Amino acid sequence: MRKNNDMDWPYEYWLASMHGISNKKKQKLREYMKSAQAVYYIEETELKSINFLTEEDKNVLRIAQNMTSFEKEWEGLAKRGIWMALCFEEKYPKRLLSIEDMPYVIYGKGSLPKEGGISVAMVGARNCTTYGELYAGRFAKALTEAGAQIISGLARGIDGASQRGALTGGGKTFAVMGCGVDVCYPQEHIGLYMDILEHGGGILSELPPGTKPLPFHFPKRNRIISGLSDYVLVMEAKEKSGSLITADMALEQGRDVWALPGPLNSELSRGCNMLIRQGAGILVSPETLLADLKLSNVNFLENQAETKKMLETEENMVYSSVGLYPKSIGELIDETKLSVTEIMRLLVGLELKGYIKEITKNHYIRIY
Repeated sequence: MRKNNDMDWPYEYWLASMHGISNKKKQKLREYMKSAQAVYYIEETELKSINFLTEEDKNVLRIAQNMTSFEKEWEGLAKRGIWMALCFEEKYPKRLLSIEDMPYVIYGKGSLPKEGGISVAMVGARNCTTYGELYAGRFAKALTEAGAQIISGLARGIDGASQRGALTGGGKTFAVMGCGVDVCYPQEHIGLYMDILEHGGGILSELPPGTKPLPFHFPKRNRIISGLSDYVLVMEAKEKSGSLITADMALEQGRDVWALPGPLNSELSRGCNMLIRQGAGILVSPETLLADLKLSNVNFLENQAETKKMLETEENMVYSSVGLYPKSIGELIDETKLSVTEIMRLLVGLELKGYIKEITKNHYIRIY
């Protein structure tokens, strides 16, 4: 039986993973009984005398006392590299100690965000636009190049784009899951899931390993995403969305919120534009955000300068005309005054170099 610092870890796992008793009551119960093992072996007479537990809570505990498989479960988790950080331990994330309904436990694979570093949460729509996806990647890349850590949720759309951008910038990113840390959701992000771990980041959850990604888990996990962060960036969001729930939680937790402005006719920008109207910071450019956060990103500025330096004059003119919204060849001809033949030659060259991308027939966007 594994022990550390006078704590019997299988019993700690048993209490931490118990369903039906709130985080606050678990913490209070363990403090009252001095150890999770004592909670497990509590006698009926003493249980009845605990007035901060409801009768329903006590019934949950009685049922849990009949569990006998938790020791083998704990051994299996340790073998798979899954750890847990309890709210009274030194390794528990300090940022979470001050939030409402702080998790009793954080399960994890990989590492936790560094306490001394700046952490930035990036959230947004799953069904995002190309505009939102590209800017999420650019901001995340610039932030990690400047030494920030990116916190997100591994979801489709903005989350995935932000975390890929963080890895591209050579930094660490942390995914807070609405399921167990051993469950990759969505499944198509298994490559990103593995890359996060391989590059020194972490997969985190308050839910016990093996927990399925049920819909009601996700709104609750948002408080952890914002809680682990110093700042929250909303990249794209509808007027009613999980991203705005995260922004509200961030404000309640005392975190600063920024939002990416977007077109007035874009449903996915309405939430962001509303946040800006209510006083959120405006994401004008990665450089401006880094200045606001007092972060220096020499690499980002050097890369921008190097891009322009590497391009010929005509290439640079076309590259400057291509934006993050799709532009047709006709629009580019009107802006650059180049011929169809010249435009096509330059577009092919820029695409081969990885600076632009044809997303639909004869329509291009900038990707770097």
